[in-house]
Amino acid sequence: MTWHDLPALWWTVPAAVALLGYGRSVAGVTRAQRAVWVKARIVDVGLPAHGDSERPGIPVTLAFQDPATGREFALPNAGDHGNAIEVAWVGREGEVRYPPGQPLRFAVVLDTDGEKNGRMVPDCAVMLLLVGLVIDATVRWGYPWALLGFGALLTAAAVRSPDIRVARARKALLASAVAVPARVVAVTRDVHADSEGGDLVSHAPVVTFTTREGTRVTVLSRDGIRDPGRSLHRALTIHYAPSDPSVHTTDPTADRRSGALSTAFVLALLLTGVTAFVAGAIELT
Repeated sequence: MTWHDLPALWWTVPAAVALLGYGRSVAGVTRAQRAVWVKARIVDVGLPAHGDSERPGIPVTLAFQDPATGREFALPNAGDHGNAIEVAWVGREGEVRYPPGQPLRFAVVLDTDGEKNGRMVPDCAVMLLLVGLVIDATVRWGYPWALLGFGALLTAAAVRSPDIRVARARKALLASAVAVPARVVAVTRDVHADSEGGDLVSHAPVVTFTTREGTRVTVLSRDGIRDPGRSLHRALTIHYAPSDPSVHTTDPTADRRSGALSTAFVLALLLTGVTAFVAGAIELT
C-alpha cells in the first residue's frame, strides 16, 4: 500500500468512531451513562438585565437531591451549567446530570432524547459514513448512484424527522389555549459580526405572564414579537397551553402556519427522496 492509496480508506475513520461509540454504549461506559441523572425543579426565577446577552437564558435557582448522599442542593444557574433555560416558572421540573459525587458540576439537559444512551456521537459518525459512501459511489460509478444514495438518505431523514409529530402535538395543545395579558420586561442585546466585517445586532424580548392558576411564567422570546429592539414595556396577549405553559404563542394563526410549513417541508423532503431513489433504481436497471 502506498500513500496514494490512503485516501481510499477514509471510511475507516467514521466507521471506527461509530463502532467504538456503540461498543461503549453497549458496555454502559459513556460519559452520559456514567453520569448521575436526577429530576430538578426551579425554586426561584430571576430576570435577565435589560441590554444583557440572551445566551445565558433566564437565571434560575434549581433544587435537586443527590441520590448517593440524600443531600438537597439549591444551586443558581445562569446558562453556565448545560442548556440555557428560556421558559421558567417556580415549580417547573427538568433533568440535570453530573459526574458521580460531584453535584456542583451539574448540567441542565433540556432534550434527553439520545443523550442518556450515549449514542449521539456514533450516530453522527454513521451519518457521515453514509454520506461519504454515497459521494464515493457517485464518483466511482456515476450519477445514478447519487440519485439512489441521496434519495435513500433523504427518505430516511424525512421518515425519522420529528417535525410532523412535534407540530401535531403543539397544535393539539394550543387547541385549548388560554389567552392572558403579558408584558415585555426587558430586552436582551447581542452583537454578531457579519461576513463583511460589520456588526449585526439581535434582540430577544423577555416576557412575563401569569397563568389563570396564578403561576408567573418568564419567557425569553426569540421570535413572534415585531420590532423586538423597541418592545420594552410593550403589552401583549399570550396564548398558552393549560397543561404546559412552555407551549405558547403571541399569534395563534402564525403558529399554525409555521406548523403547516414544517409539515409540508418534511413531506416535500420525503417525496423528493422517494422520487430520486426510484429514478436512480430505474437508471441502474
